[in-house]
Amino acid sequence: MLAVLAALLALPAGALAAAGHRGGTFVMLASSNAGTADPQVNATPQYLQLFQVTQDGLTAFRKSSGPSANSVVADLAVRLPRTTDGGRTWTLTLRRGVRYSNGARVRPSDVRFTFERLFKVHGPTAESLYGVIDGAEPCLQNPATCTLDRGITVSGREITFHLTEPDTEWLQKLALPPAALLPPSVGTSEIGTDVSRLVGTGPYAWASYAPVRQLVLRRNPYFKAWAPAAQPAGYVDRIVQRFGLGVEAEVTQVERGQADWVADDLPADRLGELEGRFASQVHVNQLPADWYFALNVNIKPFNQIKAREAVNLAIDRGEVVRLFGGPRLAAPTCQVLPPGFPGYTPYCPWTSGGKAPWSGPDVARAEALVAESGTKGNRVDIVVADDRVQKAIGQYILVVLLKLGYDPRLKTLPDGVQAAYVQNSRNGVEMGLSQWHQGYPAPSSLLDRLLGCRSFVPDSDASPNISGFCDRTTVQPLMKQAVTLGLTRPQAAERLWRQVDRRVVDLAVWLPLFNPKVTDLVSRRVGNYRWSPQLHLMPSLLWVK
Repeated sequence: MLAVLAALLALPAGALAAAGHRGGTFVMLASSNAGTADPQVNATPQYLQLFQVTQDGLTAFRKSSGPSANSVVADLAVRLPRTTDGGRTWTLTLRRGVRYSNGARVRPSDVRFTFERLFKVHGPTAESLYGVIDGAEPCLQNPATCTLDRGITVSGREITFHLTEPDTEWLQKLALPPAALLPPSVGTSEIGTDVSRLVGTGPYAWASYAPVRQLVLRRNPYFKAWAPAAQPAGYVDRIVQRFGLGVEAEVTQVERGQADWVADDLPADRLGELEGRFASQVHVNQLPADWYFALNVNIKPFNQIKAREAVNLAIDRGEVVRLFGGPRLAAPTCQVLPPGFPGYTPYCPWTSGGKAPWSGPDVARAEALVAESGTKGNRVDIVVADDRVQKAIGQYILVVLLKLGYDPRLKTLPDGVQAAYVQNSRNGVEMGLSQWHQGYPAPSSLLDRLLGCRSFVPDSDASPNISGFCDRTTVQPLMKQAVTLGLTRPQAAERLWRQVDRRVVDLAVWLPLFNPKVTDLVSRRVGNYRWSPQLHLMPSLLWVK
């Protein structure tokens, strides 16, 4: 016993503290499973919590809270890749001695297999994020025969990516779950719920998946903490996600200590109770996300900038926040970039005060602008999903447009149908409600992705630029310049993105509504809670008492 005590006292203070908190099971609750366990196919936030502790890419987002959480660090790569050709070529060296959870060694050839599999399994991000790899185009056309021997070359442990155009965000894209390394033993068909096929290099591995009941992660016996900033060893021994309860029952179980965390959105009517009786267990975080109406700039009435300005001025964003659940769940916004995002500074010309923060609508100004635009009486289709919150927001917008003198019609569609419907310009939607959530922290992933010229695809259900906006004289050149500067002068690039944000706000191509918040409820036995804007709750950093 004395020898054991002496050995413990000889450990560094941090290691001693970690040893004292190691063990136990962290129990997560979700109303239902989120589908396939395939990290190259499933992009849901619910399973991002799991993939971040079971899979590793060549790079990773730092597992920390605060501003550093958006930074990229080396993971399975020895160091961050170097680039040549202004972002067209990226070279890195794979770490030695890393093993998958089945004991097999990670090999350099697994890198090429991973990206070829992404195209073969029809990963949803294959084209949008990784379509710049040389040879990707034939892979998109004929996935079954995909080869990337031109785009990914291997020499010893050195791997080089050859891209068809500069990509200054490549390090961030390599850190996302679809780019996590997989061995050929996984196969090229979707994994589904057969987690015996899924291996990874993280501190935990998928042990079982019963879609109706629960899934279980256990410790990976082959894991070693080669890069703690990218992938710490984790405190708990098991992570369990149980399915089948309604959110009210989930909250009650966590309150009683029968589970540790609620994955679903908490009911707004219980937030007062939670923040009163369970204040130390409630954590409110600002999501890097937007809720907005895209205004179709190519058809009446919103092909007139004064009409777009009028709607932006007339809307009571405080009322929309109330319909969403109140200020505990959201904060009004007038702009595209969300708080805390690179390039963000507060900006709001669409308020009674004329400057940020938003303080209230200016209906008199809005009515004057409608008269000046000559659009009074024009028909406006307002298309929202058919859930309770979106229908309530749509009904409120309809009432405001009636008061402004328009002829509004509210159309509700099932959630999956609505998203595709509002993107297709053939449907002539004047106002389509949409949401954006951070995929990775780069302004282009929001501004260029949702308002860039290339993102408007006429007559297509996959056209993320719902407004149909394209400004080739000012906005698009600024975005191109900012992307180019991002590699060598990131601060200068952020200043340009700030200009882009202000320009599209001034042009009123959106009706921005609010930035949502996420409220986490954990049990009393959870310690060391940490939250990241990229990874959200980080299960490997918390412990259970």
